[in-house]
Amino acid sequence: MHENKETSNLHQTSQPQAVSPEYPAGRFSVAPMLDWTDRHCRYFHRKLTGQTLLYTEMVTTGAIIHGKGDYLAYNDAEHPVALQLGGSDPAALAQCARLAEQRGYDEINLNVGCPSDRVQNGRFGACLMGEAALVADCIKAMRDVVSVPVTVKTRIGIDDQDSYAFLCDFIRTVAEQGGCDSFTLHARKAWLSGLSPKENREVPPLDYPRVYQLKRDFPHLTMAINGGVKTLEEAKAHLQYVDGVMMGREAYQNPGILAQVDSEIFGSTSASPDPFEVVRSMYPYIEAELSQGTYLGHITRHMLGLFQGIPGARQWRRHLSENAHKAGADVRVVEQALSLVASR
Repeated sequence: MHENKETSNLHQTSQPQAVSPEYPAGRFSVAPMLDWTDRHCRYFHRKLTGQTLLYTEMVTTGAIIHGKGDYLAYNDAEHPVALQLGGSDPAALAQCARLAEQRGYDEINLNVGCPSDRVQNGRFGACLMGEAALVADCIKAMRDVVSVPVTVKTRIGIDDQDSYAFLCDFIRTVAEQGGCDSFTLHARKAWLSGLSPKENREVPPLDYPRVYQLKRDFPHLTMAINGGVKTLEEAKAHLQYVDGVMMGREAYQNPGILAQVDSEIFGSTSASPDPFEVVRSMYPYIEAELSQGTYLGHITRHMLGLFQGIPGARQWRRHLSENAHKAGADVRVVEQALSLVASR
């Protein structure tokens, strides 16, 4: 059912280890990011870290049920991988969760954090924080039909509903009535009007202590923290107080940071993946995708930040940006870009 199985076991040299039994994959994860964490991005990220939990972009129930494309497509090499769903109809969410489990996803996550107008108009995302009982119904409907974990990603409040008591009531309702035992909390509240999605990631202040307190008050629940995490040192500091850390834009814009996750966060003793070898290990995947009609730029756009801080990084980015979109662009474009880094 999964595509491109032939690429998943190629180039095992310097590849990350399998998930450690000592730590759950959710100890460190890359956030679901719309238009960014697509299947090509996740395949690339998996080359850098074997243990990080990867998330799909948010996929709406309507797209899965009524869309013409395969919105559940992924590569077997991506495991552990979670599907993030957007929706508020328990029956539709249950249908999609069942399909996702059949396809082999390791987790189903409900988006209760996205503040965009488009999401609100569809009655899902952060606006659902104001409807805790409905969220509980959604989670229960999915848990009733799947055996994989069903989790929630949420904010710490919305608009003027931003008291700690409001947050506790939301968590308690979803946990007790819905049976959810795992939450990822973006440590900012969301303004449902007046701020763009970008501003909602930056303007509301971060409140990490509130998430730490939530973990203390609900010690039986798994709590991961998200928002503003830029280094693995910061991640390790958060792990003194919560069960997991989710990194977003930094992991995307500076993917080289992921090469240190298995050792720094999961205690792996294997050598960290070499970025040059990671690029070369992508060649079979790129060739397989090109043969199926994928454009080179759809893959390489996720790789632009790999050599951040390394001499030649700018030439790498420029060569890919200027040439990957051209007609007939193939793996030779990547080889040429890599030579601009390797030769320095």
